[in-house]
Amino acid sequence: MKKRLVAIFTLFFSAILVLTGCKGSSDQQTITAVGSSAAQPLVELAGEEFTKNNPNEYINVQGGGTGTGLSQIQQGAVDIGNSDLYAEQKKNINAKNLVDHRIAAVGMVPIVNKSVKIKSLTIKQLRQIFSGQITNWKQVGGQDLQITIINRANGSGTRSAFEDDVMNGTPAVSSQEQDSSGMVRQIVYNTQGSISYLAMPYLNDTVKSIEVGGVKPTMKNIENNTWKIWSYEHLYTNGQPTGMTKRFLDYTMSNHVQNKIVKKLGYVPIKNMQYQKDYKGNVTPVSKEGD
Repeated sequence: MKKRLVAIFTLFFSAILVLTGCKGSSDQQTITAVGSSAAQPLVELAGEEFTKNNPNEYINVQGGGTGTGLSQIQQGAVDIGNSDLYAEQKKNINAKNLVDHRIAAVGMVPIVNKSVKIKSLTIKQLRQIFSGQITNWKQVGGQDLQITIINRANGSGTRSAFEDDVMNGTPAVSSQEQDSSGMVRQIVYNTQGSISYLAMPYLNDTVKSIEVGGVKPTMKNIENNTWKIWSYEHLYTNGQPTGMTKRFLDYTMSNHVQNKIVKKLGYVPIKNMQYQKDYKGNVTPVSKEGD
């Protein structure tokens, strides 16, 4: 009898523990942010910091590209759609119900394999290379070495942002295409004579960054529009955000995120931008309070 009572009490308290555990897990809230690979490192780290301060609130961050982010948020399938482009720039996206939250600016930087003996190219030379008019590095002052182009896939926000500022409507030549920024960097590292481009946070010493018109790709040069190849990191919501989504978006604009995380990863804090760019590509000075 005594053993039976012990067994009953054990089962009773086990059930209480299970129910308590279930209650704790149900308290966790999750929102999902999907899209731009260029924005992904920033949203991931901001999400991790947000969860440290709010242990029961988790940000699920996925890539997939700008096109995926915008289509998913348009369908209401996710809470946030990450994009390198304005929604108005993307085909088959109705921007009417989407709300834009610009959290940073990012430079797009030409990169080459370290075998390439070139330090700087002009916008025109970049356009001629990516359109197939220039095919050998000797044509732009380098060694006699064939140029191998590694492009981002059609639909990539990084590619669209780069082409908006470089190609001026000139079609890109057919070339190898990659979905992943990390894969682009790896292929350029392994391929003699190759060229591509990356969002600045993906730069490292495995590849060589190229100046444009003698201008270095620095945060300061993006802020003052001396570096011309840049875009925003947009976090779109379907309608005005509420609840946890709003709290997270507000957090991305906090001094901690803007002054520490954004800068640490190689983005430009949105509040530091001295120029603004609209969806048509028009660049104008940012109006300051009191102007």
